[in-house]
Amino acid sequence: MKAISVEKNIGQYEIDTIYNGDCIEGMKVLPSSSIDLVITDPPFAIDFKAKRNNYNRTDSNVLEGYNEISQSEYFDFTKKWMEQVHRILKESGSMYVFSGWNNLKDILVSLDEIGFITVNHLIWKYQFGVFTKRRFVSSHYHCLYVCKNDTKRKFFPYSRYSKDKSDRNGGKLHYQDKEDVWVIKREYWHGEKKTPTKLPTELVKKILSYSSEEGDIVLDPFLGSGQVAVVSKAMNRHYIGFEIVKNYYGFANERLEENNYILKQERHGTSLNKPLYSYLS
Repeated sequence: MKAISVEKNIGQYEIDTIYNGDCIEGMKVLPSSSIDLVITDPPFAIDFKAKRNNYNRTDSNVLEGYNEISQSEYFDFTKKWMEQVHRILKESGSMYVFSGWNNLKDILVSLDEIGFITVNHLIWKYQFGVFTKRRFVSSHYHCLYVCKNDTKRKFFPYSRYSKDKSDRNGGKLHYQDKEDVWVIKREYWHGEKKTPTKLPTELVKKILSYSSEEGDIVLDPFLGSGQVAVVSKAMNRHYIGFEIVKNYYGFANERLEENNYILKQERHGTSLNKPLYSYLS
């Protein structure tokens, strides 16, 4: 798949480029109504232990520097970055913001106070959560699908399955795919360099398919591993994003510049990087 070439800038920023810095300050420089789609997974504010040995991962492979937000600051922080997103989003645009249950109230209140319109409250159900002894296991994530103008927002209902395509039992695949509970497995890069969290490719592809088209500009204010930018590039969308942690920015930038989806460790002097387009095709 051939990526779309850079045709223009937005304000002082180059399209198809990511930036190491505070997203709130970075978005202030972006022109109003310049972004088609925002997909983002902001910090948790749950005293997240980025190096903790969850999911049988090796903590030495997890990059240092996770930038947490304190619980007391989370609502103000959320309002500040969402205010900028609302300003720079096009009338035809939309945003998908992911959240755990702990601070969901701050996300919901901020969206309402700023003036976003909630289109759907989606649930991402993954394969398993962290083991618990005194409460039920959390094995889902919330995703708020919102927009500025509900009559003008883009949505492509048959972008993944045609209107007539059915499964073996006669159920319509496009209907099943558009239900508001998404069962999508987490991705695990066993033995490889990684950031502590990332959205799976299939999840990002699904959002891009329904809410954008080729040539649109996709923003992720909290890039982390660069997953949103990487998948956007593979699907012929323009991308831009911000990441405050230098290690994460470097990791994401290397993935994009080298067109490699997984940055494999060198073993026996041989690079085992996995090419971007072959992985996502």
